[in-house]
Amino acid sequence: MDVGRENDDDETAAVLRTVGRVIKSCRERAGLRQAELGAAIGYSEEQVSAVERGRRVPKPEFLDAADGALTADGLISGLKKDVEAARYPKKVRDLAKLEAESVELAWYGNHNMHGLLQTEEYARALYAMRRPAYSEDEVGRHVAARIARQQLFERVPPPMFSFVQEEVTLRRPIGGRMVMRRQLERLLEIGQLRHVEMQVMPTDREDHAAMGGGIELLKLTGGKTLGHVEVHLNNYLLSDPQHVQILELRYGIIRAQALTPRESLAFIEKVRDET
Repeated sequence: MDVGRENDDDETAAVLRTVGRVIKSCRERAGLRQAELGAAIGYSEEQVSAVERGRRVPKPEFLDAADGALTADGLISGLKKDVEAARYPKKVRDLAKLEAESVELAWYGNHNMHGLLQTEEYARALYAMRRPAYSEDEVGRHVAARIARQQLFERVPPPMFSFVQEEVTLRRPIGGRMVMRRQLERLLEIGQLRHVEMQVMPTDREDHAAMGGGIELLKLTGGKTLGHVEVHLNNYLLSDPQHVQILELRYGIIRAQALTPRESLAFIEKVRDET
């Protein structure tokens, strides 16, 4: 059993059930049926019912509209922060918190673009091909969480970023040719930022220090460095200095083996023009 996934689902469901009960209580106090509330705020009876039963994550507009229609005086609108947190999977919230506390972040990706680099349509294509399949709501929830993490690029002062992407991640047409072309343009855009180093590991390299898989390193404000790795259904946060040191060693060698940032941007431009 995937305990992390189960706990995440339980925590999210508890928040949504509480929100649903508050909305239902306010609706009944106002003497409205679900269909009447839906008509007043521009949603169907089925959508209102799903929210009240904790089966659907309400959007901020839904909460604001319901608050006004039911004269809840901010009681329902005030739930937006809790709903926003519940919208994203717990492992994403935890990782985003660590990223927000970091002054340096480094990633090596060998399968697909790193989440911070992904366009919305690329991310949606990735989640849509997951097996077992996600529902549309789950896909939307994960995509929203991934895109929200990209606010990190706008932080002041920004952390330093280092990305090393395998050449194959530039060529695998996730979502189709045009989705991939726009994804490559996104890489070029981010790669121009002064606090970002973008590198490509060419497929023809004979020596490769990270054949064991992807690497993520987060150097926190206090100087401590953590490692993060994903293996199919599991995520591991590494804090043991010996383990982190191995990841740092491998990442340093990978950067030396990869194309330089300038060469990498030229390489990405070439692949984009071929796509």
